[in-house]
Amino acid sequence: MLWNTIVESIRNCNKCMLHKSRTKPVPGEGNLDAVILFIGEAPGRQEDLSGRPFVGQAGKLLEVLLRSIGLRREEVFITNVVKCRPPNNRDPKEEEVRACSVHTQAIIRLIKPKVIVTLGNHSGKYVFSVLGGREWMSVSRMRGRIYELELRNLGKVLVIPTYHPAAALYNPKVRPALEKDFSLIVEAQERLAKIEESTAKGKPKSLLDFLRSKQ
Repeated sequence: MLWNTIVESIRNCNKCMLHKSRTKPVPGEGNLDAVILFIGEAPGRQEDLSGRPFVGQAGKLLEVLLRSIGLRREEVFITNVVKCRPPNNRDPKEEEVRACSVHTQAIIRLIKPKVIVTLGNHSGKYVFSVLGGREWMSVSRMRGRIYELELRNLGKVLVIPTYHPAAALYNPKVRPALEKDFSLIVEAQERLAKIEESTAKGKPKSLLDFLRSKQ
């Protein structure tokens, strides 16, 4: 199974120094046929111990946000731009994100999501600048809308940039914006459903030709 191959590749990876200090790598988890892919920044302490993404307080908030729009964690796929915990929970370095890109791209190719939600500045910058060839300014300036991007070697996808749930834990004033951005996921799903319905009826496609015609 391709997912097992990706997991084994991450487990044996030594492309950056993070593998030396990690307890367990955190490849990601969820529905391998998910329409929606969430990409966070880096594993924290609980994730490093368990080998699972978003299992700490930020993960609990993520699950609350998912439930608020009628989704369960099991219906989506969740990963990070780096798969090993940075020491002392520091931000991932650009060279670490680049080194882990081979794994992130492999996951995107496997999942073939129609919607990618980037959680945090590092995730947004990676998807927009590295994969999408688009200028990235900051989460606060980019959030609040749905983007249609052609990702390098990965096809077309809707991208919704927003804050990392941890940001709302540190600063409760961020939470309303985070909740508003999650409502955009519903809007993106509705747009895709309308396109799929029109296509099924033989009408012309739109929205980037229904995002690579589902590949």
